[in-house]
Amino acid sequence: MVSVLIVTGESLQRLGLRMLLAADPDLDVVGEAASGAEAVRLSAALRPDVVLLDGRLSAPDGAEVIHRVTRPPLLALPAEPGGRQAPPPRVLVLLPSGQEAHAYAALRAGAGGFLLDDATPDELTAALHVVAAGDAVITSGLTRALIDAVRQETPVRPAERGSGLDAFTGRERDVLTAVASGWSNAEIADRLSIAPTTVKSHVSHILAKIGARARVQAVAYAYETGLVRPAA
Repeated sequence: MVSVLIVTGESLQRLGLRMLLAADPDLDVVGEAASGAEAVRLSAALRPDVVLLDGRLSAPDGAEVIHRVTRPPLLALPAEPGGRQAPPPRVLVLLPSGQEAHAYAALRAGAGGFLLDDATPDELTAALHVVAAGDAVITSGLTRALIDAVRQETPVRPAERGSGLDAFTGRERDVLTAVASGWSNAEIADRLSIAPTTVKSHVSHILAKIGARARVQAVAYAYETGLVRPAA
C-alpha cells in the first residue's frame, strides 16, 4: 500500500484527486495540505510514501518545500525494524505546461518525478507507484524540455579535479555524457555496444555517486561540471 499526501491550494482539486486515487486499492490518501508550510508539517507527522504536489503551488518557494520534505532532519525520521532510519517521503509534481524552469528548480531540490497536469488518471496512479518504489518519473517530452532548460540556465565551470568527476570510471563518464545528451537506455546500449542491463547499472551507480534520485539530476550535474557543454 502506497500512502499519499495531496498538496494543492485548490479545494476542488484536492477532492478530485482524493476520489481519483481512491479508485486504486493500492493507494491510500493519508492527508491533504493547502499550502507549502502545511505540506512540510503534515509530511513530518504522517510520513507518507509520496507527496503529490501541485506545481502551481510550488512557485516561488516550492523548491524549499520540496527540500524540507525530502531532506528532513535525521532525528525526525522514524526508525524501521532493525534500527535503520525510514526513508523520507518522495515528491511527485503535477506540472502545468510551460513551467519547465520551475521543474528544474524542483528537481534540484529533490523532486522524484514530474507529470504534466493533463496526465490521464492511469498515468497518475502508475507514476505514484513508480515514485514510491524509488524510481524517477519524467515524461520524454518533459525530459527534453528540462535538458534544454539546463543547457540555457546552468553556468558551465571547468571539469577540474575535485569536481567529483574523478569518482567515475571511464565507462560511467561515457554513460553520463550520453544521458546528458538525452539518449534512452536502449540508445546508449546500442551506441556503446553494451547490454541494456549494464546501462541501467551504470546509471544507478552514477546517481548514487552524485547523491541524486532522478535521471535528469544527472543531466544537470553533467552540465554543471563541464563534462558536457551547452550547444552554441
